[in-house]
Amino acid sequence: MSAHQDGARVAEAVGRALAAAGVGRVFGVVGSGNFHVTNALAGAGVPFVATRHEMGAATMADAWSRTSGGIAAVSVHQGCGLTNALTGITEAAKSRTSLLVLAADTATGDTLSNFHVDQPAVLAGLGIVSRTATSPRTAVREALRALWTARTERRTVVLNLPLDVQEAPDPGDPGPVLPPAPEPARPAPEAVERLAGLLRTARRPVFVAGRGARHAGAALAALAERSEALLATSAPARGLFAGNPWSIDVSGGFASPLTAELVRDADLVVAWGASLNVWTTRNGELIDPSATVVQVDVDGAAPGTHTRIDLGVVGDAAVTAEAVDAALAERPRTAPARRTPELRAEIARRVRWRDVPYDDTGTAELIDPRTLTVALDDLLPAERVVAPDGGNFNGYPAMFLDVPDERGFCLTLSFSSIGLSLATAIGAGMASPGRVAVAGIGDGGFMMSAVELDTAVRHRVPLVVIVYNDHAYGAEVHHFGPEGHPTRIVEFPETDIAAVARGYGCGALSVRTADDLTGVRSWVDGDRSRPLVIDARITSFPSWLIAHAFTADLPDVDRLEGDSAAQLPNAETNCSAEPTR
Repeated sequence: MSAHQDGARVAEAVGRALAAAGVGRVFGVVGSGNFHVTNALAGAGVPFVATRHEMGAATMADAWSRTSGGIAAVSVHQGCGLTNALTGITEAAKSRTSLLVLAADTATGDTLSNFHVDQPAVLAGLGIVSRTATSPRTAVREALRALWTARTERRTVVLNLPLDVQEAPDPGDPGPVLPPAPEPARPAPEAVERLAGLLRTARRPVFVAGRGARHAGAALAALAERSEALLATSAPARGLFAGNPWSIDVSGGFASPLTAELVRDADLVVAWGASLNVWTTRNGELIDPSATVVQVDVDGAAPGTHTRIDLGVVGDAAVTAEAVDAALAERPRTAPARRTPELRAEIARRVRWRDVPYDDTGTAELIDPRTLTVALDDLLPAERVVAPDGGNFNGYPAMFLDVPDERGFCLTLSFSSIGLSLATAIGAGMASPGRVAVAGIGDGGFMMSAVELDTAVRHRVPLVVIVYNDHAYGAEVHHFGPEGHPTRIVEFPETDIAAVARGYGCGALSVRTADDLTGVRSWVDGDRSRPLVIDARITSFPSWLIAHAFTADLPDVDRLEGDSAAQLPNAETNCSAEPTR
């Protein structure tokens, strides 16, 4: 269907063409520069979410795309609208989210406008793919090519739309006939046979599935069943094997003591669409030096980027797993069984962090963050999508809250920016009808992003925001304080976060003990259309993240005892330093 209408502007033709090509939702803050293209998208039936800040728009769109599997668009004004959104756009780009950003730009050659910045140069400096609509005649086809790149290459693409191009009369360009999406990459037969041979003889194989394998859960579970492998994920793929009795959850900093033990004990580690970066391997500590390491990735440059490998396989995770499974079916394993009844029972008993004993640090005035999160795990519906923020606390929402599947977890920490999880939860919640969105965020990140509560209220998102409130940037307090540095510059007076939330129209609770959580049950039993903010005044103690994030000096789990071991998950972000996985 042609996007052309007599008397229309190029901006309107671009919006209609993108709507027809499958943009699923558009998020943005509208100004004069992006008014017409956004109106055209909305007029063509694409739902529009007006956010209160451009960074919120970019992060919501990122989370919506990750969770839904579709492509969202972000619409921003020229200059300051784009720069306001850059942290969220950079997060999406580092995570290889399929996302299209429509950025108005000053008119061609206009360097005197207050809004002028060299947008392509700014984006290039951040490692973000950008395209520019170069003329009225070619604008529609350039927009569709940008969308095709975002979709087929799993990239975040910014399309700069100069005002003079947007305002020109639509010349009626129907756009290009784009080629179909390429077929999933097939591995070389010799690589398939080599991997199958390794799985035939491995005594203790472990799979680690990453973001690049989120579509391959069934194929990997089937191959693991045939090869006796245990199933782990990197943090961005958490939930991929939820419910599988041989799932050991997340490898890396988030790993429970049992998970770390089982990964470290592996004689064969196969990474599927996972970069095996310092977070997923704990700086290499979780991979035994004598273990054989295989990395499967669609990107031929990825294997071996972050850790040593013995075999790199270039291919789609699902296609490769199916091919290896077929090879093993023809010539089965010769190694003894790994999946014993005793091991299955041990995994069921010890793999979850909430089942690891700890000494409760709560008082009459402050609640232990572990006790808080375990209680909320029991209170909140199982059908949920969890979005943890970064900080000293973040291992609690990341690992003490169970998730139903890989769509139930959305981690926007590839850029390691705090303050994104509120918008992440809103975007992921909008992509998850019937689920409750849960943001786990510190008081610092909340105060950065609270304005988006208005967006959640207007759109009636079933949202619970858990604010782990220690009135500080806790990571800095616990890192620099023990070294004797004053920490006043990262500590703040008490803020009534519950009152702030009520001001936006949310329900709110102030929580100091587990008894204060009774209002959560009332919210769950109600219609859930009004977001709920929980201002949890928590006890504060240094997490294991401090050693990892600031010094990369990782402790050995086996040498930790008692409550020290139980504090390990207190905030490992486990996000990918490599943008694709």
